[in-house]
Amino acid sequence: MNWQAIQTIYLKELTDTLRDKRTLITTFLIPALVIPGIIFGAGFVMTKIITKAETEASTVMIIGADNAPDLVEQLKGNAEFEIVPETDDFKDRISHKEIRVAVEIPEGFTDSIASDTAPDVTIYHYQGEMKSNMGRNEVRSFLGDYREGVVEAGLEERGLPKTIAQPFNVKSENVAPPEKVGGNAFGGFIPYIVVILCMTGAMYPAMDLTAGEKERGTMETLLCSPVNRLNIVLGKFLMTLSASIATMALSLVMFVVSAVGAGKFFAGQGGGGGAGGDGGGFVMLIDPWGMVGVFGMVAPVAVLFSAGLLAVSLFAKSFKEAQSYVSPLMIVVILPAVMGTLPGIELTWTTALVPITSLSLVCKEMLSGVWNWHFIVLVFSSQVFYAAIALWLCVKMFERESVLFRA
Repeated sequence: MNWQAIQTIYLKELTDTLRDKRTLITTFLIPALVIPGIIFGAGFVMTKIITKAETEASTVMIIGADNAPDLVEQLKGNAEFEIVPETDDFKDRISHKEIRVAVEIPEGFTDSIASDTAPDVTIYHYQGEMKSNMGRNEVRSFLGDYREGVVEAGLEERGLPKTIAQPFNVKSENVAPPEKVGGNAFGGFIPYIVVILCMTGAMYPAMDLTAGEKERGTMETLLCSPVNRLNIVLGKFLMTLSASIATMALSLVMFVVSAVGAGKFFAGQGGGGGAGGDGGGFVMLIDPWGMVGVFGMVAPVAVLFSAGLLAVSLFAKSFKEAQSYVSPLMIVVILPAVMGTLPGIELTWTTALVPITSLSLVCKEMLSGVWNWHFIVLVFSSQVFYAAIALWLCVKMFERESVLFRA
C-alpha cells in the first residue's frame, strides 16, 4: 500500500468528479437549494392550509335535531359551527369531505337526562382527515362544556355543591428536558435522513468512477499505469467516501439552518414556533452532543455504502446499466432505516446487530440525550465489521479481470 499513489489517484478522481455536472448537482445544488425550498415551501403550504381550516366554521350535520332542541339551538348559535340540513347519506358526505362531522342525538335525549340515564351522542367523522378531526375535536369540546352545564344545573336543583361531580382537578407536568422531548419526537427522522443522504451522495461518484470509466474507455489506461491495483481502488473508494460525507454534511447543515429559519419565520407569521414552542424550530430541542454522536456513528455506514456501491457498479458495462443495478438498492437501505423510526422497536442486544436499523435506533437515543455506551460500542463495532467486509469485497472485485473487462 502506497499512500502517495493513493493520494495521486484520489486527487485525479476528485478533479474529474468536480468536472461532472451530475455529481455537482447531487452533492451541492440539491442540499443548497432543494432542501431549503422543500422546508420553506412545505411550511408555507401547511401554514396556509391549517390557518384556513382553523378559521373556517366546521360544517356539522345534526341527526335527530328534534330530540334536543336546547342543545341544537346552542350549536346553531356557536360561530365555530355551520349547521347543514340533515340527509340520509351523511356518512358518504363525510367520506367525500363535503361536511366535516355529523352528530347523532338519540330519541328521548332530554327525557333520559331528566330520568338520570346517560344517552349516547355519536360523532361521525373521517379518521385521519385533518378538517374532520378538527371538527370532531370542536364538537367534542362543545358537548363537554354542555354536559358540565347540565351537571351543574342538576346539582344546583338538588342543593348539592359542584365539587361532587369534580372533587379534584388533574394536572400533568412534563419532567423530561426539552432535548429528550425533541429527540424522542424527531430522533428517528434525522438518522433516516442521514442514511439516505449517505447513500445518494456515494451513488453517482461510485457509478462514474467504475462504469463511467469503462464507458469512456479510461479504465484500461488507468490500470496500465505503474500503480498497484490496491492503491487504485483505495483512491476511488476515498473519493466516493468524500462525496458521501460531503453530501450528508452539507445537507444536514442546510436542513438545520432551514428548519431553524423556517421555525422563526412561521412563528412570526402566526404559524407556530415548531416543536420548541419558542419560534426556534425543532432543531433547538435536540441535544447538540447527540448530533456530534450521529456524525461519528454514521462514518462506518458511509464506508459501507461507498465500498458496496463501487463493487456493484463495477459489474456494469455502462453508466446506464450501473443505474439499473444501484437504484433497487435504495429500497434495501430505506426499509431497515424506516424500521428504526417505528414505535415500539427498541435498541436491544439483537437489534444492535441489524445493519442500518441499529444505527437509527442508537442515534435516536443519542439525540434524546441517552448514552447507552454498551449499545453504542456494539452498534459501532458491528457497523465497522460490515463496512470492512464491503471494502474487502470491493478490493476483490477490482482484482478480477472478468469483472473489470466484462464484455
